[in-house]
Amino acid sequence: MNTYHLYHLSHTDLDGYGCQLVTQHYFENISFYNSNYGKEIEERFLEILEEMEKRKAAKNLVLITDLNLTVEQCEILEKELQNASVEARLLLLDHHKSGQDSYENHPWYLLDDTRCATKITYDFFSALYTPDTALSRFVDVVNAVDIWLDQDSHFELGKVGLGLVANAREINRIMFAKPNSHYLLTLLQSTQAYFDQPSPHIALDEAIHGLKKRYFRADKPDDTLSNLVSSHMVSLLTRYKERMSISYKGHKGILTYNIGNVSVVGNDFLAANPDFDFFMDVTSRKTVSFRSSGKIDVSKMAKALANGGGHPNASGGMLTTFKDSFVYDRVLSQVKEIISKNEEK
Repeated sequence: MNTYHLYHLSHTDLDGYGCQLVTQHYFENISFYNSNYGKEIEERFLEILEEMEKRKAAKNLVLITDLNLTVEQCEILEKELQNASVEARLLLLDHHKSGQDSYENHPWYLLDDTRCATKITYDFFSALYTPDTALSRFVDVVNAVDIWLDQDSHFELGKVGLGLVANAREINRIMFAKPNSHYLLTLLQSTQAYFDQPSPHIALDEAIHGLKKRYFRADKPDDTLSNLVSSHMVSLLTRYKERMSISYKGHKGILTYNIGNVSVVGNDFLAANPDFDFFMDVTSRKTVSFRSSGKIDVSKMAKALANGGGHPNASGGMLTTFKDSFVYDRVLSQVKEIISKNEEK
């Protein structure tokens, strides 16, 4: 089965990423996707179908883990796969009892509420291939905390891992899905070095800041974690800047989504990319922030687009017609349309 191209959709918590750490061990050709519950699952599945159509691999496996699907979602997924131009097998491995109806009606839906999804995934693939001692131990740590075995010797270590994933928000998941996935899986892989230390949960807890710095520092001079993250984000934005570019009245800008720390990242990006005139960040709450290096008065831009205002180089407002999305390209399309309609007035 590892000759397949694997499209692995999983949840966004420790158990979800733990499942992906397992498949990363067993598969060479993988595309990772992550989702919370609800509508996002369907949007991520459409992304999988789009990538599958482009790749046209001979063998494809769509794996969904740590996400319970409704009966309606199961039917949608089956129909979309049947209509795809490439053939793909579908497998879901989960432990949420709320998926019982879906499990009873779909043979590709495996449900076991006695183990976390990471353990179900590991047990499934290690039975097909070769068990791995180190990976098995990591799986036991995830299992202890995810199904809350508070008397288990791995429980406290699992709690630290739970917090590690929950607080690893340095790379925006919507804008940079692949870099975010790489970051989280690298952090989880690094945790295993602390499992044999005395009081491993304390050792790992104290090491997390350093693990994050090590990831973002790479070959850069040492600095604060905040500055290293900002530098990394500017590098990512620079790499993808043409894909993320927008224009307003002849001025070129970049659109980000829930970037955070707009003043630092925005100004650093504009300093590093003089071919861009403004920086625009929209959030899931419809608020929008603008930054400029002096080539455009963004207070006027904020007033025209978002009924806002501020300073010539730093302004904000609200895009009242903006509809939140889980897919960056749809956010980009919306903002381009808002700008286009404003320029037509």
